[in-house]
Amino acid sequence: MIKYLEKDFEDEIKDKKVLVDFYANWCGPCKMLGEVFENIQDEISVDILKVDVDKFPDIAGIYNVFSIPTLYLIENGKILKSHTGYLNKEELKEFINN
Repeated sequence: MIKYLEKDFEDEIKDKKVLVDFYANWCGPCKMLGEVFENIQDEISVDILKVDVDKFPDIAGIYNVFSIPTLYLIENGKILKSHTGYLNKEELKEFINN
């Protein structure tokens, strides 16, 4: 499931595994990655949480997001790994599963 952050980031990442996508609406690679998310959401076992860096710059700062798109795989509030830049469908599946 793809969800857009509305308010409390910490509530969205606790007690589960989630793929966090830091993005902006004006970012070309972010839009391309968004299309990959649409095509992959039924094939992965994690929720996708999209965080607009223009609406939530404080969260982006806490997570040291300097370039977008930036992905964080988080489980129970702890960062497992991160990636900056576009990933195609197969690369994204590998990022999530390995």
